[in-house]
Amino acid sequence: MKKLKFWGSYSSLVLFLASAGLIVDQLAKFWAVGHFSGTGASPISVGPFLDLVLVWNKGVSYGLFQQTTEIGRWGLAAFTVVASIFIWLWSTRVTKRSEALCLGLILSGALSNGFDRLYYGQVVDYVYFHVGEFSWYVFNLADAWIVLGAAGLLLESLFIGRNKDSRP
Repeated sequence: MKKLKFWGSYSSLVLFLASAGLIVDQLAKFWAVGHFSGTGASPISVGPFLDLVLVWNKGVSYGLFQQTTEIGRWGLAAFTVVASIFIWLWSTRVTKRSEALCLGLILSGALSNGFDRLYYGQVVDYVYFHVGEFSWYVFNLADAWIVLGAAGLLLESLFIGRNKDSRP
């Protein structure tokens, strides 16, 4: 049986990325809540396809699994805590910097959205992507960190991390 590790060779990098991503996203959320809440402020157009708005999300990505009860809220918060612990423990065993970078991004997003659930009872979303009549969902930087980290892990496992000798 393997001994449980709480610190690994890339833990400093993962901790730095998780902390930096959490701070950047929370600052953006603090601004969005302060700017849009109760003032009736209009969305801010950043470009022809991107606006800054305020949307409260009581679910997970894409607004799935909306929770309207305290049990649901705390259930999602507990899931976030468990997932964050799992990601951290996984990160203590990585042997590649690229994998550590991806896990650091995922952990930063999980922690930031988890903080929102504990503090606000829901997640603050503020980036609205749209093209013409096509409307994408509203998300936040934490969501972007999670997607980038997961995409990086997928690319790593499918292409970059493959051992050339193992191909048929």
